[in-house]
Amino acid sequence: MANINDVARRAGVSPTTAKRAIRSPELLAPETLERVRRAVAELNYEPDQLAAALRRGQSHTVGLIVGNVVEPFFAQLIRTVGKAVREEGYTLLVADNEYNTANELEQLKAFSGHRVGGLILRSGYGESNLDYLRRLQARGTAVVELDYFFPGSPFSHVMLDNEGCVRDGVSYLASLGHTRIAALGTFHETILPDERTAVFPRLMREAGLPLPRAYQRVIHPTPDNAYLLTKELMRLSEPPTALFATTGNLAHGAFRALKELRLNIPEDVSLLGFDDYSWMTLVEPAVDVIEQPVDAMGEAAAALVLREIESPNSPVERRRFSGRLIRRGSCAGPRSERIRSAEF
Repeated sequence: MANINDVARRAGVSPTTAKRAIRSPELLAPETLERVRRAVAELNYEPDQLAAALRRGQSHTVGLIVGNVVEPFFAQLIRTVGKAVREEGYTLLVADNEYNTANELEQLKAFSGHRVGGLILRSGYGESNLDYLRRLQARGTAVVELDYFFPGSPFSHVMLDNEGCVRDGVSYLASLGHTRIAALGTFHETILPDERTAVFPRLMREAGLPLPRAYQRVIHPTPDNAYLLTKELMRLSEPPTALFATTGNLAHGAFRALKELRLNIPEDVSLLGFDDYSWMTLVEPAVDVIEQPVDAMGEAAAALVLREIESPNSPVERRRFSGRLIRRGSCAGPRSERIRSAEF
């Protein structure tokens, strides 16, 4: 594999001039620059980014750790962040933690070995990696959190207004006449410690709605678990008349279970989800959702991490974005309310 010295010899210049042609081409005479570029092409030379990172202490690279790369929310996020950092001359490295902080720590160590200049992290669930993240920051890596963070985190973050969105969802279902509403997943300090499940019981109480213990189940946030939980809930003697899925993946599992149970949506049960995945408009009925502004959140996270790379002493910034309720037809009044309305 050719190195910079080979390029310099082929071009008839010094190694310093060859390096300058790659890093600061505007400083060279056009004829010299053309000779170096021709040598680079003839030798198929590619700069050793890791070696350069070791010399500088950090690479021109941003790391992004998401919950699960196959989820549409994170796939869109990867595309948005990737575009934003590339426009500023950075390379994006991507990994997922599968919502598990033990997996996350291994990815953090790998990114540390690559000397990433910045890190955007959707933390997993489990024991916090805040101590390791602080060490990364102390070594010069800019850290920004996205979509979830641990209490006491000192880093900038970008979040959805989860409480406002859950309040909108509960209010929407209550306005349709639902009193038996079940969230797909119950808050748990290590298994499911997200903000949406944390605020759901309080917002139900504030709306004057009961929350039966039978509806409160802790699950890992996967489609299969939502599928099983939905079947359990709908087989209760008093099943919920509305299901509130706090992620798009959970909505997917719930929809599949309801179809297998031959329950009609929304006649037998209403379904409200988060996110706005493509399948949600292709099914019958299309699914009502609370949409997250994924692109805006990704662009904000990229801007924050790039700012902190360039200005390490930048003030901590914490941003919240509003969601948007989209009504499509998967939510309606419960059957008892519709019958009562028809009688009058």
